[in-house]
Amino acid sequence: MASATMACFCFRVVPSFPLMRGFNGVRLAPFSKAASLKLSSSQTISGFSSILPHKLPIISSPSHSPSLTIFAAKGYKMKTHKASAKRFRVTGNGKIVRRRAGKQHLLWKKNTKRKNRLSKMHPVNRSDYNNVIGALPYLKVNRLAK
Repeated sequence: MASATMACFCFRVVPSFPLMRGFNGVRLAPFSKAASLKLSSSQTISGFSSILPHKLPIISSPSHSPSLTIFAAKGYKMKTHKASAKRFRVTGNGKIVRRRAGKQHLLWKKNTKRKNRLSKMHPVNRSDYNNVIGALPYLKVNRLAK
């Protein structure tokens, strides 16, 4: 399912100090809600001539005012591997932890000390970080944590 992205931009070009002979530099004015422009991925901005500096010549056609079309470049979302998301967690320091294997069945022959040790979370080895992060691209991981 596709999702639409909306962005609100406000910019007004104001003449500034001269950079070279015959050319005035531009700076962005502070945000004002009255002058804001709402943009979508393929919406046309009309009335663009009102935000241009007054000293620049504006070429307009007799039928309508000049317009500017803005297209948003959209990338693909990376998908989370849901089975990996159920197996790994992140600690407060940003380390990836996992459960120990061997605590699912045949527990009658394992002593209590061994079962308690298998119940604890264990940090993932640093050599496996790239595999886990590849499966979970949006995981908040401290990559420098040891």
